[in-house]
Amino acid sequence: MLGSLPEKKYYSISEVAAHFNVNKSLLRYWEKEFNEIKPMIKSSGIRKYTNENIEIISVIYSLLKKDGLTIQGAKKRLKSKDVSKEENLSILKKLNKIKEELKTLKKSL
Repeated sequence: MLGSLPEKKYYSISEVAAHFNVNKSLLRYWEKEFNEIKPMIKSSGIRKYTNENIEIISVIYSLLKKDGLTIQGAKKRLKSKDVSKEENLSILKKLNKIKEELKTLKKSL
């Protein structure tokens, strides 16, 4: 289950790993396997993820963990003409917004 992230410009690898309930090492592995994930890496080696990075990771997470695809299968799906990254990101943004609205409604009950 995905956690929720506070709205800010950059997130640490620990925050992103906790959000997706995965190990930090898995995120680093995905960075090597998927060129689409490009966090800012400071000279000290600290990774900073943007909201765009998190949206891409969310698509990859969904393909691997929910759809059960292999790394190669997920790569093919990401490159497939049938799946538009922009469409996926747009849908994920809408779903996340709805999720937050539902949380707000639940709290107000």
